[in-house]
Amino acid sequence: MKIGRDNVLLYYYYIEMEKEALSGKTLAELKEMVTSLQMPGFSAKQIADWLYKKKVRTIDEMTNLSLKFREKLTEKYEVGNTAPEQSQKSADGTVKYLFRTQDNKLIESVFIPEKERATLCISSQVGCKMNCLFCMTGKQGFSGNLSANEILNQIFSIPESDLLTNVVFMGMGEPLDNFQEVKKVIEILTADYGYTWSPKRITLSTIGIKKEMQNLLNDTQCHIAVSLHSPFHEQRLSLMPMEKINPVREIIEQLKTYDFSRQRRLSFEYIIFKNVNDSQVHAKELVKLLSGLECRINLIRFHKIPGVELESPNMAVIEKFQQYLNKRGIICTLRKSRGEDILAACGMLSGKGKDIKEK
Repeated sequence: MKIGRDNVLLYYYYIEMEKEALSGKTLAELKEMVTSLQMPGFSAKQIADWLYKKKVRTIDEMTNLSLKFREKLTEKYEVGNTAPEQSQKSADGTVKYLFRTQDNKLIESVFIPEKERATLCISSQVGCKMNCLFCMTGKQGFSGNLSANEILNQIFSIPESDLLTNVVFMGMGEPLDNFQEVKKVIEILTADYGYTWSPKRITLSTIGIKKEMQNLLNDTQCHIAVSLHSPFHEQRLSLMPMEKINPVREIIEQLKTYDFSRQRRLSFEYIIFKNVNDSQVHAKELVKLLSGLECRINLIRFHKIPGVELESPNMAVIEKFQQYLNKRGIICTLRKSRGEDILAACGMLSGKGKDIKEK
């Protein structure tokens, strides 16, 4: 049977698409890879240098590897960096980026510039299983975990990559529900063979999953932010269904076994809802619940999303709540809202972009 030119081109296109990404591999994984390709063991470190220190875009740029070994790599692998499909800039300077994943799904990350900081809020999943009432990401359901490559790509494929001072796992998805890939990313960001970041530049936000929380505490040194939103079990359950199997009181008891008196920071995120969790009764219960923990509370104004009747209280109520906690020894800050006009603020990411559809 004669194969047409277009079919041949399509065949080679799919062969190219099936190549595995090098970016996102730990040094241990690179060592396994070079061994399987019968390359010298030391070439794993050379490849890591090219990927994470020199930030090359192609294997051909890895010039201290022989041509033979570069050709071997190119047969099965590619660096694996892809540019964002789209960006939107807010009136306040925040930029939201839309990325397409390897299996043709859409995710978002948000660049937040400030005077002395430049933070990127990154996603760890396509959608989310947690289905929190107040979050647009949860409304779209869950479509899959991101690979370490797809997570890293959000950091190093944006124009502002070299400006970043901080990365926060606060985008789409629950990081502890994809912890093995997230842990790889944290290792690559902080390891000597990788980007050599201080772990204090990284914050991981989680609703709290007991089976992975201990691994997060033991295997990383990044800051931790726990989504709390109510100190009362039944009310938190109505806002966050995962409270049923991961009660926040059990998560807090788990956290109390760890010493946070050093530089590692523990914070609790508290989206404040009008006439729901904004009373002095709630503030008083928070003080009791968090007693004995070195921590702070970040108050977050609720950002209205379609189909949800919740509202944000006025600033007088928020400030009264904040003052109550501060006076009782809990550092309580109000997080500044950024990017709301482009649906980039807390709880508003949906992976839909602007005037774009999944292919």
